[in-house]
Amino acid sequence: MLMIGKDQSISLYFHIPFCSRKCDYCHFYVLPDKAPLKVLLMEGLRLEWEYIKPLLIEKKIVSIYFGGGTPYLLGAAAIAEIIQWVASIVPQGVISSMEITLEANPENIEIDTLKEFYGAGINRLSIGLQSLDDTQLTILSRQHSAKKGLDAISMAYDVGFKNISIDLMYDLPNQTLASWQRTVKRASSLPIKHLSLYNLTIEPHTAFFKYRKKLEEQLPDGETSKAMYETACSHFEASGLRQYEISAFAKEGQIARHNSGYWTGRPFWGLGPSAFSYWDGRRFSNSANLSKYTQALRTGNSPIDFSEELSPIARRRELLAIGLRLFKGVDLVAFELQHGSLDLPCKDLLAKLKAEGYLGSEDSRWFLPKKGILFYDSVATELVL
Repeated sequence: MLMIGKDQSISLYFHIPFCSRKCDYCHFYVLPDKAPLKVLLMEGLRLEWEYIKPLLIEKKIVSIYFGGGTPYLLGAAAIAEIIQWVASIVPQGVISSMEITLEANPENIEIDTLKEFYGAGINRLSIGLQSLDDTQLTILSRQHSAKKGLDAISMAYDVGFKNISIDLMYDLPNQTLASWQRTVKRASSLPIKHLSLYNLTIEPHTAFFKYRKKLEEQLPDGETSKAMYETACSHFEASGLRQYEISAFAKEGQIARHNSGYWTGRPFWGLGPSAFSYWDGRRFSNSANLSKYTQALRTGNSPIDFSEELSPIARRRELLAIGLRLFKGVDLVAFELQHGSLDLPCKDLLAKLKAEGYLGSEDSRWFLPKKGILFYDSVATELVL
């Protein structure tokens, strides 16, 4: 087991599942934006916080992330309360040095509410832009227009949010390289510090999955998808958004602290229904049902309904595969000092993947070359037991 030392950094994630409407491609646990459900969620979060608080004493909390769903819909007062929970267990003044991110969607953003969140202690805003093409936004069943997306970013910046991240999606039905280039060009000029880039995946339990055969016929082909990714990377690089991970770009000094923890194996605890955690070498998730989640905590029981502990060998392989997502790669000497030696079959596999052009190495640093980036999922599948 990879135990957590008292001096190790950790992160906190709060899952706020409310949305105005569930998007057709979304596979996350979300609920309608209703006041009674918010009351129930806050009850559950308070109980779970008291449950885990003793585990956090003497830990260094480096980031708090409010994800969803649309945590913006919970309201600034509730978010401020949660931030104060964390502030109450860390040394005075430390809370202001943490990266505290709130996800928001353009259609919900209003200037007065933004000011409230800013005053509550949110210092990083992640806006679900997804596209700057109205046709693509309609296909994705998004509730905002391209103009509303641009206006939301401008409002956030004017309020004082200087650390703004946006999400963009490509590989969309009927999307052309030309339309994608227009979105990329407009996004490159925005006052943002970070950008996450995702290609559409059609997941089970989504509206898209129900008519996936028709949608798959409308998706860009492999060569177009590759061109879309490469176009985005070159445009963002030219605008000062340097790629530091397969799907993430940042201005100098603005790499996402919270997300970086996922790729480096930093322990994190997720609170809320369906929230996922990695703690003391174990990964687990809460019930994806708000009522069951809260009821379990009311009765003094754990809300966790899935738990898995990997063997040391399997965990090292997983950490290696995740770490390779970062453009700086993985220093195997440092990696093995921290996590233990890789098994011989894994080392043989690294050599094989390098010979095939999917991995590169310089001294003890291993990384993904261009071919490996494009086929990362295959590389990771081979590495993970």
